[in-house]
Amino acid sequence: MLKVVVIDGNAISRGLLNTMLTNGGHEVIGGGNVSSSSIARMVKLKPQLICMDLGQVEDDKMAVLDNIRKELPKTIVFLVSNSFDAETIKQGQEHGVRGFIVKPFNSATVLTSIRTAVLTFVREIKQAKAQGEPPAGG
Repeated sequence: MLKVVVIDGNAISRGLLNTMLTNGGHEVIGGGNVSSSSIARMVKLKPQLICMDLGQVEDDKMAVLDNIRKELPKTIVFLVSNSFDAETIKQGQEHGVRGFIVKPFNSATVLTSIRTAVLTFVREIKQAKAQGEPPAGG
C-alpha cells in the first residue's frame, strides 16, 4: 500500500482516481487542484506516490516536476492527462516521471502501471546499492 497524493484541477477526475487508488489498496492522504499551495501541502505530506495533472499549470511544467524531485526525491511521480504526445513523455521522463495515466481512467491499467513503476524503482535502488552508487531520483 502506498501513500498517495492526487493533484488535478478537475474534481470529478480527482475523485475517480482517489476511488480507484483506494479500491486498489492504496491510501490517498491528500489532494487538490494544481496550485502552489496544493504543491506545498503535498510536500509536507511526504507521499510515496504523486498522481498529477499539469494541464492547468501556468508556470513551466518541468520546473514544477524538478521542484517535486528536489523536495521528494524518493517519491514516484505519475502524470495524468487526457492525452500525451511523444515530447511530453520524453520531457516527463527526463524530469523523473515514472508513469503516465490517460483519462478516462481504466482501473486495471492504472493499478498495473503503478505496480510496475514501483517494482522497477525498487529494483533500480537495489542495483545501485549493490554497485555502491547512490540511487537515481524517483
